[in-house]
Amino acid sequence: MPDTSTGSMGNNSVPSRRTVLAATAGMTSALALGGTAHAGPDGKHDDRKLRALIARMTLPEKVGQLFVMRVYGHSATAPDQADIDANLKEIGVRTAAELIARYRVGGIIYFTWAHNTRDPHQMADLSNGIQRASLAQPRGLPVLVSTDQEHGIVCRVGEPATLFPGAMAVGAGGSRADARTLGRIAGQELRALGIRQNYSPVADVNVNPANPVIGVRSFGAEPAAVAGMVAAEVAGYQHFRQLAATAKHFPGHGDTAVDSHYGFPVITHTREQWNQLDAPPFRAAIRAGIDSIMTAHIMVPALDDSGDPATLSRPILTGILREELGYDGLVVTDSLGMEGVRTKYGDDRVPVLALKAGVDQLLNPPSLDIAWNAVLKAVQDGELTEARLDESILRILRLKAKLRLFDAPYVSQDGVDRNVGTASHLRTADRIAERTTTLLVNEGSLLPLSRRTHPKVLVVGADPASPSGTTGPPTGVLAAALTELGFTATALSTGTAPSSAAIAKAVEAARAADAVVVGTYNVTASSTQKALVEQLLATGRPVVAVAVRNPYDVAHLPAVQACLASYSWTDVELRAAARVIAGRVAPRGKLPVPVQRADDPTRVLYPIGHGLSYGRG
Repeated sequence: MPDTSTGSMGNNSVPSRRTVLAATAGMTSALALGGTAHAGPDGKHDDRKLRALIARMTLPEKVGQLFVMRVYGHSATAPDQADIDANLKEIGVRTAAELIARYRVGGIIYFTWAHNTRDPHQMADLSNGIQRASLAQPRGLPVLVSTDQEHGIVCRVGEPATLFPGAMAVGAGGSRADARTLGRIAGQELRALGIRQNYSPVADVNVNPANPVIGVRSFGAEPAAVAGMVAAEVAGYQHFRQLAATAKHFPGHGDTAVDSHYGFPVITHTREQWNQLDAPPFRAAIRAGIDSIMTAHIMVPALDDSGDPATLSRPILTGILREELGYDGLVVTDSLGMEGVRTKYGDDRVPVLALKAGVDQLLNPPSLDIAWNAVLKAVQDGELTEARLDESILRILRLKAKLRLFDAPYVSQDGVDRNVGTASHLRTADRIAERTTTLLVNEGSLLPLSRRTHPKVLVVGADPASPSGTTGPPTGVLAAALTELGFTATALSTGTAPSSAAIAKAVEAARAADAVVVGTYNVTASSTQKALVEQLLATGRPVVAVAVRNPYDVAHLPAVQACLASYSWTDVELRAAARVIAGRVAPRGKLPVPVQRADDPTRVLYPIGHGLSYGRG
């Protein structure tokens, strides 16, 4: 089974964490009740009508409503044969329509690898097919379709939809207005595709540079700044109740050195540190009216010393999130296929324990059949009460009503054309990206490069796979952007671990160029990317480094004359970096995280707020 978790991307940078901690079309049968279970103009719902819907549901229908499940295929009823085969192998059904008929799931999550997101018109058709299949069932309810569209390094919906800079880039831009605009436009586009719940924004405060799973998915290392960005993006996403935003990963995944996809992280923050570092963005999200919050598969002994992950912790989810923070919205688990939630209990116990802890939605279990039947059996055996299920189902239906799914479950192709990837949206994404590019080093005012003095530019470096599967490669994008700006630029990919032969080829090509731009990706002390940069510098040609993921790369490149941080390698960020290199726009980004020295990680090389502009340094 592919990686079914939300927001999976690796990170290999390993500086110390200690200094950072210090530095920082209408319903059918379901509505045959003499009234519509919709939200009013103020967004409020009629709980009486929703409770009446719940009262009519069978126990199996109630169990199904709690699950959000993956399914392969571009169509709800006629997927490709390979997707039918994958569905049969993993879920025991052929199609999304069969999944809904058998398990009555309340939600479906879209993934690129599951072939759900080929193009906008296909996605709209898929969403409509899912709604039709669900509403055709006895007592049919609309489905909450979700995805991970964080932007930056985690995207499920690619071009021609509008792709924005990721969270750390937005944090570098420092504009809450930009964060709000991003959420509003992205929410508008996802809504047009029939996606109504987005697992974004990331509310984790990345105080650990070695964090292998969050990193640039976080807005930064300063809790108040992250809180402000989270609240602004939530306001954008939930503008006009078009989309449910999801703050993740509660109680805070920012100080881990273990990836919860593959292990079980333990966060050693004291309760006071948690209050100061991790809690502020979640408090801000709740104040902003966040519709859903996602749990983390991490252990925080200061919050619950039982050894359970937060996803299964009643003290954390009910005691802290519900009672202390006063949150009464939807709580959704991170993927139940991740190792962090499976290390202590079997797949049959995890969904039951999550519900007992206070979870409402159970996301993407490795085996839906095992998980679904385990919850059913827990109710039949008396371990869970049907009233407990009703509490979560009421929250789920409230959100569906708020999002107007009872009144208008379908989307139109005209709506896709009017809203997705419009020229105005694309221009806005470009302008936001320009405000995020951060100039870290500029010795001798090398930048901006002049096309008169440095007309021939060689672009070399890492070409990691595109986050969305529709952009890149980074060297090609940078070269094409520089060529459009008047340079003669050529691209030569050397990879994330360049061999001696690749380095020699790049050095030979550099001798015929007037300047070299090298894209770096998660440089470490032993990385051969360091050797590539050093040998390029030895040619005497000016070398400009662009850290296409972690800004921490600059600490390992002490001799480079110029270094920029783009925080991701999607087209929108790379094009912005090219415009900064060419001087079409001035760099405006400021580091939202500190960068430590490579030779002494207890000392800060560049503090939060560092960022040069032209005419300085």
